[in-house]
Amino acid sequence: MKKIIASGKTMNDAVQKGLAQWQVSEDRVRITVLEHPTKGLFGLIGAKEAKVELELIPDAAEETEKFFQDVARTMGLSVTIERRQARDGWVYELSGGEDLGMLIGRRGQTLDALQYLANIVANRYSDSHQRIVLDAENFRERRRKTLEELAERLAGRVIRTRKEVVLEPMSPAERKVIHAKLQNHSKVRTFSKGDEPYRRVVISVKS
Repeated sequence: MKKIIASGKTMNDAVQKGLAQWQVSEDRVRITVLEHPTKGLFGLIGAKEAKVELELIPDAAEETEKFFQDVARTMGLSVTIERRQARDGWVYELSGGEDLGMLIGRRGQTLDALQYLANIVANRYSDSHQRIVLDAENFRERRRKTLEELAERLAGRVIRTRKEVVLEPMSPAERKVIHAKLQNHSKVRTFSKGDEPYRRVVISVKS
């Protein structure tokens, strides 16, 4: 926790001086009064200024961004982070050079792991639940389109061969994309089987 001590003629003066040093609003700090102001003899001799301690309250969004920066720095990567607020949390978009693939990993597995850890970090510093979504170079949208195309292609195979198709193990989010794409299909149905992390989507002909 960052702390500073500030003084002023009045309590408010002391607080405002401290806030000015950090350039934050009062809701971002905890204030502890160390000394009340006194006027002293004849209003001058022995007078004491107010003294307060300001403790910066960590911001969940900023701490999460710092987490991403630390991870990238540890991996020797230079990334640009854009943050935008979502309905129930924050979305972080990472961009950088070709090496950014290291942060994405095979089929986004590293990205998912970082997102999981980021949710832990964010909720450690928040009084209300925060949902963190992490993306890099628009990977999640590109992956969604790839999965939807795969779903359509495999649905066509199932219709032609009349044999069900079992996909490779996927994360819950990726399985959801397959199910959503084919949920209104007139000729095939989908369901999941197996246990995490090896749970798979099955596409079969509707009976």
